[in-house]
Amino acid sequence: MEKGERRDLVRFDWAMKKMLRNKANFGILEGFIEVFLGKKCKITEILESEGNQESAEDKYNRVDIKAKDSDGEYFIVEVQTTRYTYYFERVLYGVSKAITEQMGAGKKYGDIKQVYSISIVYYDLGKGVDYFYEAKTDFIGVHEGDVLKLSRREEVTTEKINGGDKRKFKYVDKLASDIFPKYYLIRINGFHNVVRNAMDEWMKFLKDNSIKADTKVPGLVQAKEQLAVDRMTPAEKSVYRRHLDALDMEQDVAINYKEDGREEGFIEGEKKGIEKGRREGLLEGEKKKAREMAKVLKDKGVAIETIVVASGLTSEEIEKL
Repeated sequence: MEKGERRDLVRFDWAMKKMLRNKANFGILEGFIEVFLGKKCKITEILESEGNQESAEDKYNRVDIKAKDSDGEYFIVEVQTTRYTYYFERVLYGVSKAITEQMGAGKKYGDIKQVYSISIVYYDLGKGVDYFYEAKTDFIGVHEGDVLKLSRREEVTTEKINGGDKRKFKYVDKLASDIFPKYYLIRINGFHNVVRNAMDEWMKFLKDNSIKADTKVPGLVQAKEQLAVDRMTPAEKSVYRRHLDALDMEQDVAINYKEDGREEGFIEGEKKGIEKGRREGLLEGEKKKAREMAKVLKDKGVAIETIVVASGLTSEEIEKL
């Protein structure tokens, strides 16, 4: 640890599940969004992301935080610590669900607000050299390469005239990327501990829980104090320590899979998983791997709620192991 750093801080994944839902800690999430997305926002509420599951398959739509800001825009933030088959497809599903959930009774398509999806991944997802990737949608001319602007009529004012309302409109040029969802991928393993700017300071915190004592970076100033382990009650510390133990055991299981060749076989199978039967086989293998890991953790006396976080299984599934 470098001089002047504070390291006795709660991991960001645990903070999102347990602490950032507290309105007093919204500033940490706002700072995170400002640094990585370049967008200042004011979070007004944390929305339920898993309570309205419509089918058994929805249990795999695990979002750590779904927040809404004062402009009505949505931010989905998720931490993934272990390999997940079809991860990008799952991210797409989560964003699509967030969009459709906006369309309540009487809503117009023009009322749909932009959705920002942010994935923090702690394993080697994809092949690349950067640690931060952005994906957005624009319409590009196939022949000329120009970016198509979308002219749309928007209401400016409403005036009372002779007992009635008269609305005034103007035409605004927008890009598709101003409407369509934006996706951000943060690859923790792609960061090599070289701190040059505010984003690098955030990456160092995400990777090893350290923050410079004199940091001025948005979000980290608050995190340095509000996410301190010594602010937790003894009961909270006990649950958190079990969570860390579960992560360590999870890593051991992953290492064992790699050493005996099962992980290589899994990855190779994933690459070749084009045919439907093979894709289903990979998914079943993923579930089997999660069950095996959960069984190990359960036998060691790890709390059920901690195993749920680590494995992605439901408490009912774990109880049956």
